[in-house]
Amino acid sequence: MKFTLSWLKDYLDTDASLEEILDKLTVIGLEVEEVIDPANLLKDFTVAYVEEAVQHPDADRLRVCKVNTGKEVLQIVCGAPNAREGIKVVLAQNGSVIPTNGMVLKPTKIRGVESNGMMCSEREMGLSDEHDGIMELPADAPIGEPFAPLLGLDDPVIDIAITPNRGDALGVYGVARDLAGSGIGTLKENTPKPVSGKFDSSVDVTLKFEDGDSTICPIFTGVYVKGVTNGPSPEWMQKRLRAIGLRPINALVDITNYITYDRGRPLHVYDADKLTGNIHVRMGKPGETMRALDGKDYEIKVGTDICVIADDSGPIGFGGIMGGETTGSQPDTTNVFIECAWFDPILTARAGRALGIQSDARYRFERTCDPAFVLPGQNAAVQMVLDLCGGESSNMVIAGEAPLEDKIIDFPLSEVKRLVGLEVSDIEIKTVLKRLGFWVSGTGEEVKVAIPTFRPDVHGKADIVEEVARIIGVDQVPNTPLPRLSAVTQPPLTERQKRIRASRRQLAARGMVEAVTWSFTEKKLAELFGGGKPELALINPISAELSDMRPSLLPGLLQAVQRNVDRGLNDLALFEVGQIFLGDQPDEQFTHATGIRRGAVQIAGSGRHWRDAADVADVFDIRADALAVLESMGLDSSKLQIVSGGPSWYHPGRSGKIQLGPKNVIGSFGELHPKILDDLKVDGPVCAFEITIEAVPTPKKKATKSRSALILSDLQPVRRDFAFVVNADVTAATILRAASGADKKLITAVNLFDLYEGGRMEEGKKSVAFEVTLQPKDKTLTDEDIEAISNKIVTMVTKATGGELRA
Repeated sequence: MKFTLSWLKDYLDTDASLEEILDKLTVIGLEVEEVIDPANLLKDFTVAYVEEAVQHPDADRLRVCKVNTGKEVLQIVCGAPNAREGIKVVLAQNGSVIPTNGMVLKPTKIRGVESNGMMCSEREMGLSDEHDGIMELPADAPIGEPFAPLLGLDDPVIDIAITPNRGDALGVYGVARDLAGSGIGTLKENTPKPVSGKFDSSVDVTLKFEDGDSTICPIFTGVYVKGVTNGPSPEWMQKRLRAIGLRPINALVDITNYITYDRGRPLHVYDADKLTGNIHVRMGKPGETMRALDGKDYEIKVGTDICVIADDSGPIGFGGIMGGETTGSQPDTTNVFIECAWFDPILTARAGRALGIQSDARYRFERTCDPAFVLPGQNAAVQMVLDLCGGESSNMVIAGEAPLEDKIIDFPLSEVKRLVGLEVSDIEIKTVLKRLGFWVSGTGEEVKVAIPTFRPDVHGKADIVEEVARIIGVDQVPNTPLPRLSAVTQPPLTERQKRIRASRRQLAARGMVEAVTWSFTEKKLAELFGGGKPELALINPISAELSDMRPSLLPGLLQAVQRNVDRGLNDLALFEVGQIFLGDQPDEQFTHATGIRRGAVQIAGSGRHWRDAADVADVFDIRADALAVLESMGLDSSKLQIVSGGPSWYHPGRSGKIQLGPKNVIGSFGELHPKILDDLKVDGPVCAFEITIEAVPTPKKKATKSRSALILSDLQPVRRDFAFVVNADVTAATILRAASGADKKLITAVNLFDLYEGGRMEEGKKSVAFEVTLQPKDKTLTDEDIEAISNKIVTMVTKATGGELRA
């Protein structure tokens, strides 16, 4: 919302400086975005006197002028037809910047003659489109002084930000009312007086709405004015319109634009001689078209609710948005019909979006114009047309009635203190509300406050408190710290949040790079990973490739890997921690920590090296990643069960499940199935793991936060090697678990170090060798003690596996 300082003072009687007004605007919620001071922009352009103007020796249309600046005489070559001796002009000296094109003046030669500076036209100063000649200033203009103040061009332009609920501040009068409410000045009441008509209008207006649609335009008024002279608008109006960025067109158009910004009241003027019959306000019909004032053709589509202003020939305007070109006023217009109506904010916004039209009228109507100002706004427009264009007006035609609502709120004055903590006297609260246009009645602790029609955003007591607080000043609200709680507060992070953070840190520490992929995937990919249920399909997907909620993080990560491979990055390790969806119920949504490795990328490094052969990441590397994640969540990996197999998207012979008992599967890992990689068009092999964070049990809380004592034995550990021949399908984990269970107090470690198959080994058999560490604590082990434990180990492994000790 833009306006000039002098325009504001038409309605605000104040002695406050510009800086004080700007500060107050921001304090009361009308934030100042920009202030343009033309006097400051044009301060380098001064009054000069042309002492001499002679013909250029080498150009018929150029003159060489001697120009007196008040301090020196400059030689300037000028091509303007009115450049002559004895006139006063606007001078731009070397170093000045021309406002309209940004050109920096510097000494130059024109057809061999030196020229210093420029004598400017109105267009070069941004004052109008006139550029047929240079500006001629009054004869009494003082030489050497800035020219802007002499022509009244020192009026600052203020640009304020308007929040969507403050449609009342989209007029200069509304801004002045807010400033007066803050006490920085006094509002000059200016209610337009009724205009007496001389005859009945020959154009009638009817509202033709079906039940339920009448709220879009409950009132429409019009006045017929005949015998107008539509010339240029007065200079004072043109200056104000140009200052706020509007181009003056003609008096009738400029009047409607001026009142739109002056009182926040959009209007429209029809050329009455171009109307066909009477005006009908109705809903538009699909297929109807209209050429609007912006020169574009618009068609009403099926399913759109658009209010149109129509005559017997069809639509001539879109209600609350823009008028039509066929009935618009022209310089030769002599008879006009002036429209002033009220349109529903929500329906106007919908219609504007459907048509794709942005206009000052739409901007104001969708933020709500004052319904009580329809008739006064019409009177203001008619009176201004009569004053500036002449003519005679008809009696006002009124169709419908304004949607006025008496909204009265019982307001306890103590609410100001209770809600915002401001210490404000009852008298001051009432004074502020009255200055803002609220009606206040009552003398006790509770008063009745009537909400003015121009503030439909005020609905309850809290809104009234907000009005008082913003006018008194939000900076006056005391800073009150929150009370310190006596009880110990709960930890800020939940167990799930802690696990998510821990898993991210662990995987990043292991050399993996975090990725964030879409929560959606293609339906056929979702089906590959156990998803694709109808209830997980999106109703309105942004693309066919993102049609279903993801059942796994792997599709997104694998596609990310392949995009990198396509760009030459073959060795990759990516991870993601995010939501997966197995159904549309809360208990069917889980958080997964998922990682993948491809190529020669391991925790020790990646890529090829001259010292050693490049090792490709395999199932054991990815298993180590999965166990590291579980360790970071507080689980003891030695107590986890790892069994072969896994979901269908893993290689059946190179995958496993991590579980705590047969019913609690925590995760899975392994090499991805080649068919899955083919379906995703991913170059393999690729290894991956998936951990379900919700399936990880919460560790038992320790009785104390102190660490247990470090127990170190002074006795020498004893190590013994064992080799067993077992069936090929016996897992190493079964053997190691049996060996470690032989004596849990003495046996501190069991490590596999050899696997032998084939050769002289019987078919279907394999040899597994492992080392057992015995750590005595009380006494040195004797040969008999060691032999007894060894026999027990052999017995336990034989019983668990059916194997035999290898000779």
